[in-house]
Amino acid sequence: MSSIRSYCGIMKMIRFNCDYSEGAHPRILERLMETNLMQTEVYGEDQFCQRAKELISSHLGRVDADIHFLVGGTQTNLTLISSVLRPYEGVLSAVTGHIGVHETGSIEATGHKVLTIPTADGKLSSRQIREMYMGHVNDVNHEHMVRPGMVYISQPTENGTLYSLKELEEISAVCKHSGLFFYVDGARLGYGLASPKADFTIADLARLTDAFYIGGTKQGALFGEALVIMNSSIRKNFRYSIKQKGALLAKGRLLGIQYEALFDDTSADRKPLYFQMAENAIDKAMRIKTALQNKGIDLLFDSWTNQQYPVFEKSQLEKLEKDFVFDFWAEFSGTKNAVRICTSWATREDDTQTLINAINNL
Repeated sequence: MSSIRSYCGIMKMIRFNCDYSEGAHPRILERLMETNLMQTEVYGEDQFCQRAKELISSHLGRVDADIHFLVGGTQTNLTLISSVLRPYEGVLSAVTGHIGVHETGSIEATGHKVLTIPTADGKLSSRQIREMYMGHVNDVNHEHMVRPGMVYISQPTENGTLYSLKELEEISAVCKHSGLFFYVDGARLGYGLASPKADFTIADLARLTDAFYIGGTKQGALFGEALVIMNSSIRKNFRYSIKQKGALLAKGRLLGIQYEALFDDTSADRKPLYFQMAENAIDKAMRIKTALQNKGIDLLFDSWTNQQYPVFEKSQLEKLEKDFVFDFWAEFSGTKNAVRICTSWATREDDTQTLINAINNL
C-alpha cells in the first residue's frame, strides 16, 4: 500500500507531527448535529454543560470540584494563572514548559513572569521547587524580585515523559508547605492516563492539585478544555476572569456537548470515549517505539506516551520525509536530527503499519 493518500485527487502526506491534525471524533459530531436546533441557555449555563460537569465529577470522585469549559489551552493557562497570582508574583515552570516556550509570552503579557528551571527530561522535581523557593526567601533582596507564587507542570510533559504518583505527591507537599499554588496542564492528560507506565488517576490530580485541566483539543474534541478548580479560594467570581481573557464562549453548549460525549459511560463496555481514544494513541505509539528500538535508533527521551522522539541520521530522515510529516525537535552534530513522532486518538492502523514498515526498511 502506498504511504501517500489521496483526497479529492490531491496527494497527501501521512502526518505524525501533532495530535490535533484531524477534526473531531464522529460521535461528537453526531451529538452536535442532533442538538443543533435546540434552544438552550448561553455562556455555559445550559443543560449539556451541567451534565458534562456531573460526568467529570463522578470520575474525580469529588462533588466539590468547580469545573469550567474554556475554548483552548493557552486561554485556560493564562486565565487561571493570571487570576491566581498577585501582581508581583511569577510561576515556576520547567524550561521546556508550554507556557514559557509555545504561548507567545501570554503569561508575561498579563504581567507575570515565567520563572524557568532547567530540566533534562521536562520534569520538575520537588527538590528543584524547594530550592528555587527557598533561594528567593533567603535572598536579602527578595522584595526587589519576582516572588514565586505557583508551580506549573504538564502531565504528560512536552517531552512525553510522565510524573509518577510519588513525584506528584512530593510536589504537592512542597507546594502546600511553601504556600505555592499547584497547577497541572492536562492538554494531553488522557494519553498520560492511558500510558502503561501511569500509576496515577484523574482522581489523584483532584486530590493533589489546586487546579488542573482535562484537554479536549488534542484528544478528539473540535476544541475546548475542561478546567477543574479544587482550591475554593479562587472560585468566587472566576467567570469574570474567563470573560475578561476572551475564553468564555457565547455558545457554551458546544463545549458541554463535546465533553458530555467524551465522558458519557453508557456505552456497552462502560468506558468513556475519552479513555478509549487515548488507548488508541498509546497502542500505536508503543508499537512505533518498539520498531525504533529494534532498529537501533536512539530515543531522545524515554517516553511512554503518544509522543516519541527518535534521533535519526539525516539520510534516514530524508527517506522517511518523502512520505511522512514529523515535527523537528533538535539537531545534533550536523549529522543527526531529533524529531517528534506523535500519534493521536485518530491515528489509523494502516498509517501506523506503513510507518513501521518504513522504519524497518531504513
